[in-house]
Amino acid sequence: MNVSRFLGYQYGDLLLAWIARTIRARYKQSLLGGLWAVIQPATAAIIFSLIFTYFVPIDTEGIPYLLFSYTAMVPWTLLTASITDMVDSLVINMNLISKIYFPREVLPIAAMLARLLDFGIAFLVLTILLLFFQIPMDPFLLFLLPMVVVIQLMLVLGVGLIGAALNVFYRDIRHVVGLGLQIWLYASPVIYPVGRVPESLRTFYFLNPMAGIIESYRDILLHQRMPGAYLLASMAIAVAIMALGYVLFKRLELQFADVV
Repeated sequence: MNVSRFLGYQYGDLLLAWIARTIRARYKQSLLGGLWAVIQPATAAIIFSLIFTYFVPIDTEGIPYLLFSYTAMVPWTLLTASITDMVDSLVINMNLISKIYFPREVLPIAAMLARLLDFGIAFLVLTILLLFFQIPMDPFLLFLLPMVVVIQLMLVLGVGLIGAALNVFYRDIRHVVGLGLQIWLYASPVIYPVGRVPESLRTFYFLNPMAGIIESYRDILLHQRMPGAYLLASMAIAVAIMALGYVLFKRLELQFADVV
């Protein structure tokens, strides 16, 4: 695997330009602009809070449910928004693909990295919530956060590359991905704590890499503790999916211009 090319290193200017173009296009005619980065996860967190605080109470180890759910919704929104954008990134740029040569992976990678701006805005609000609820933060553990984010991005990249490549040949893949993301939400500890999963099933449960990733965010930000071995399992699975996604993408790349 040519890592430098995979990361867009040889086409850094193109990658940066496409990230900037994607961000400008997203907010150019948007009434609320960057506020959507907060509105989407916050709305979901508020709805979940009303349901699981007043109607079906869930024990969150003393953490206010709003904070508990929003901490998970921030990375979850990064996952869903990035993958959705990546899946469509080749098809919506079909004219460019058919006329100019460049590594096609630049388009889905740019779509993913552009979503980091939304993630940063939503995370800023999360920081404010942590201060509001007087949750102490361990500076040492905060240094682990970038590692968790990188692991999540590797997972997103792998899934997004697979989806983007297949969507060129089968346009209903985007609908399959949308349905899959909805199912994935309930298979991950977004609205409930891992403690609600039977202990006998947790080994299998953590084969879902987002389970370990979300739990790691909560460990670091809400519980001031080191993430468990599940983060290593998530990392191993994320690396495997990323490698699989890259290999599949590059094998199909030469056919994109003909099909599109």
